[in-house]
Amino acid sequence: MPLPASESTSASAERNRFAQHLFAPLPQRYDRLAELLSFGQNGRWRRAMIGQIAPGAGRAVLDVASGTAGVALQAAERTGARVVGVDLTEQMLRQGQRNVARSAERDRIGLVAGRAEQLPFADAAFDALTFTYLLRYVLDPEATLRELARVVKPGGRVASLEFMVPPSRFWRAWWWLYTRLLLPAGGLLTGGREWYAVGRFLGPSISRHYRRYPVPWTVEAWRRAGFTDVGVRIMSLGGGLVMWGTRAGG
Repeated sequence: MPLPASESTSASAERNRFAQHLFAPLPQRYDRLAELLSFGQNGRWRRAMIGQIAPGAGRAVLDVASGTAGVALQAAERTGARVVGVDLTEQMLRQGQRNVARSAERDRIGLVAGRAEQLPFADAAFDALTFTYLLRYVLDPEATLRELARVVKPGGRVASLEFMVPPSRFWRAWWWLYTRLLLPAGGLLTGGREWYAVGRFLGPSISRHYRRYPVPWTVEAWRRAGFTDVGVRIMSLGGGLVMWGTRAGG
């Protein structure tokens, strides 16, 4: 049974506050540590995601959960489009602004604060859209997918990147050991107490998400939200998941 509107709004706001509290201390070393703690896979996963929208990306791309603008920068470079990045956490956006200012793509990238569940843009405002590590932090993933679909033009491409639980029992056991033991320890040694907290949170959060929203459910949620030709690519033995689709109506 869905929550009453007032309870749903309160729960969604609580999710937003949690994400802000988790990520606010991290911006300065976020990109370097994300690469280190993912064994260098984060960049490869991003490239695979952007590869799904790069052909025919059009003139305007929206990057949701943009963080420190790593995806926005790569999307601008590879597509030639103007890119708008949206993120909930202002500290991450400030680091993103510094990263953009140092880039040759700085004149084609804008960053704004906003919620994925309620984007501050008109219907069909963008030709393509990306979102990264988002769905675990929203109360209603399917409703969020509908909101993402709303701002994309019919026929526009959308792609996402999320962490995943490896489907193989063998690799899942190693993933469990890594996320529960090595990841928190590595975070503490390389990033201090804040990254230790993220390391402790990450593995259980991913496991909980996929118990509730397995990949087949997510594929169907994309379709119900208004996307066609939904595709899935499992990355790095199941550590990452790239998905893509086309906004219906094109």
